[in-house]
Amino acid sequence: MKIIPVNEPLLNGNEEMYVSDCVKSGWISSAGKYIERFEKEWSGYCGRKYGVAVANGTVALELAVSVLNLPREGEVILPSFTIVSCIEAILRNNLKPVLVDCNPHTYCMNLKDIERRITKNTVAIMPVHIYGHPVEMEKLIEIADKYKLKVIEDAAEAHSAECVVNGEWHRCGSFGELSAFSFYANKNITTGEGGMVLTDDDELVVKLRRGRNLCFGEDERFCHEGRGWNFRMTNLQAAVGCAQLENIERHIERKLSMACSYNERLRELPLQLPRNEPWARSSIWMYAVILHDEVKINAVDFASKLLRHGVQTRPFFRGIHTQPCYRRMGLFLGEHYPITEHIYERGLYLPSGQAITDEQIHDVAKAIQEVL
Repeated sequence: MKIIPVNEPLLNGNEEMYVSDCVKSGWISSAGKYIERFEKEWSGYCGRKYGVAVANGTVALELAVSVLNLPREGEVILPSFTIVSCIEAILRNNLKPVLVDCNPHTYCMNLKDIERRITKNTVAIMPVHIYGHPVEMEKLIEIADKYKLKVIEDAAEAHSAECVVNGEWHRCGSFGELSAFSFYANKNITTGEGGMVLTDDDELVVKLRRGRNLCFGEDERFCHEGRGWNFRMTNLQAAVGCAQLENIERHIERKLSMACSYNERLRELPLQLPRNEPWARSSIWMYAVILHDEVKINAVDFASKLLRHGVQTRPFFRGIHTQPCYRRMGLFLGEHYPITEHIYERGLYLPSGQAITDEQIHDVAKAIQEVL
């Protein structure tokens, strides 16, 4: 039986030609014209002044947090419903994570919980756009401004998504002191692995560039005045990214078309389907569904039954507050976030890559109908 993959990247542009150019020229490491081009074009696309390409989205967050020089043990508010990359960026910079629950419709952090979690030690907020739907950034920015907090925007899943701020549409990745992207193979544009940090700050971009490159000395290369990392992206990866970015509008168009097809086929079933808030334009990174409470199986059973029909899925994030590694560290003991816990038990996402065919969408929907 042939399996319909949960994601398959679309590589039908100039990827091969640009990568071949790198190989022929010998520029295959962390310097070259495609690095500079990708940084400039992606930051410009997102409405930012600077882009600093890095090895992946996880280190993009870690590097972004590091350059803010936040006070040790300062508190950073983030959602429990997200990937562990977010909390790791906080912990590895000697900061304290403070969690909030998520919105039951968008799965993004619940803004009503944020102010209740702010203390005299709070220094930043990390909004995370989930599955392509933005956080309500206008209200979040108001909160951050009110309490003089830094904003580190995780836009890893929100390529091309938009939200309204002050009556105008703005792309995700354009907010806060810094924003971080992932270009993993399942993202709306990919470099295989890879990430980028965006900023408008002239001083922060210097710190980002030095930090990703081991803080080599300017006058004496191997004299290090600061500590950094080897977080560099290769020219080969950036070449793929440049080719992908040339086709981003087609990629997003396919995502939206896919979502419409799923909506039409699944709307009568006992599932919560993705929705757009009026202030948002989701890019539908993944088509996520939640089983209604009347359905007697949970998400694990649902996924298992779909796999037997040839449909691969992925589970929702497990809440950070339930992760064994953090519990063993003494974090989040006794904390509960009911919406995060509920959607983890009831949710999964369906095959959603740009390369998915209409026939595959039909087959996925048919399988879901049969299972339910």
